[in-house]
Amino acid sequence: MRALRQIEGWPVSFASAGFVTNDGRVERYGDATRVVPLASVSKPVAALAVLVAAEEGVVDLDEDAGPPGSTVRHLLAHASGLPFEGDVPIAGAGRRRIYSNEGFRTLAVHHSERAEMPFAEYVHRAVCEPLGITLDPSGDPGSGMHGSLDAVLAVGRELLDPTILAAETVSELTSVQFAGLSGVLPDYGRFEPLDWGLGVQLNTEPRSWMGSRTSDRTFGHFGGAGTFLWVDPDKGVVCAALTNRRFGEWAKAAWPTLSDDVLGEL
Repeated sequence: MRALRQIEGWPVSFASAGFVTNDGRVERYGDATRVVPLASVSKPVAALAVLVAAEEGVVDLDEDAGPPGSTVRHLLAHASGLPFEGDVPIAGAGRRRIYSNEGFRTLAVHHSERAEMPFAEYVHRAVCEPLGITLDPSGDPGSGMHGSLDAVLAVGRELLDPTILAAETVSELTSVQFAGLSGVLPDYGRFEPLDWGLGVQLNTEPRSWMGSRTSDRTFGHFGGAGTFLWVDPDKGVVCAALTNRRFGEWAKAAWPTLSDDVLGEL
């Protein structure tokens, strides 16, 4: 596809990009097997593992976890009150959308206690093995995993057409959690509201990094390592890109253009 070739012009030394459609079409450009840091694209992977655990009865989404008043659901939806870094809450649970790496660390510790195994091991068993992907989940649970474009597209395909989760669970993952909460989207500023699902950002207005052609039901995540994944269930498309350059103004310009052009060609 011509649209994918535009990554050749990105100001990065490595990039790969691709898409998957719900009718089985898969296209990639660049080295789809090269493993790079996923940064916060780790969060949808972590959320998948937690939701598998919820279906298995290992955890309950509404059980206490984290600061007083917080639950597993709050932690997944950045609504626990924990700051970006640090374990001292800066708001009450369910009061603000505070994007928090600390929340995912807290979630992983809670999950490990319930599952009686390290979180990374559970991710490997619950997500990597069933999807047949090579992905290293041993880093920080919300920002330190490593994987390839092929692995990220497989995660996106699972969220588009679930096999390890029930469709009802994915529907909950993509539903607004704690509606109406305002918050700051890192590097984009304040949104009123900042809509979030369970481990994924929803396609908040005004549009940001997901482009202008994606549907209202699109969801996904971007990472500070220059990575993104979005899933558009209405159009039946998953799109992802990985690079080795930190997120910045270059990505704000490049990513929406790539997304719009992929959908335009499709």
